[in-house]
Amino acid sequence: MKGALVYILLIATLLPTVSPWGTIAYYHVNKDYIARVLCENRDKPQLHCDGKCYLAKQLKAQQDRQDKETTERVQNTPLLQLFCQANLPFQFRSVLTVLASVEFSAYTFPSYVAPMSGPFHPPQV
Repeated sequence: MKGALVYILLIATLLPTVSPWGTIAYYHVNKDYIARVLCENRDKPQLHCDGKCYLAKQLKAQQDRQDKETTERVQNTPLLQLFCQANLPFQFRSVLTVLASVEFSAYTFPSYVAPMSGPFHPPQV
């Protein structure tokens, strides 16, 4: 069961990349019919087109369809903004000012308190 699922997913993933090959294979299998009925140059046998004009049209149409689908998919993709950076002023303080404001004791150490504001906070909507 897992093997069948793997093959189905593999074919579904690779189908868009091999679809031009399917068009070419269809042309080679039905070359006589295409040259006799669908070819634009069937009245001019000296050109030796043999349905290549039909193949070129089909491949171009298929490429245009894929380009259009890709463009629509890209345009309809929602934009997700992950980061928001606020322009906060940064203040430099000298080392002596910082050390003078901290009280050191051999017995008690000040407990760390996380800053409530500043550059490390969740984005505000």
